[in-house]
Amino acid sequence: MAEAIKNIDSIDSSMAQLLVRGLDPELVRKLKMRAAENGVSAEEEHRRILQEALVLNENREFADFLMSMPDVGEDSDFERPREFPREVEL
Repeated sequence: MAEAIKNIDSIDSSMAQLLVRGLDPELVRKLKMRAAENGVSAEEEHRRILQEALVLNENREFADFLMSMPDVGEDSDFERPREFPREVEL
């Protein structure tokens, strides 16, 4: 493990490349679609995803995380029914 960490530290980060094999073709299609929607190449979209996942969130406040969640509906959409539980026979 220590050897692997030492090797990671020796990578020339100015020229680093990442090759990912064995990806599901559907995942690649979705990456390309997302890149097209954002007007960038698939490679740039991949960089952005990695940046967001590994760097930008390191020091993120929990409140900021909550505020970044998409607005997916009204509060009433998530209310729990106040009905009595149904009878269950065992």
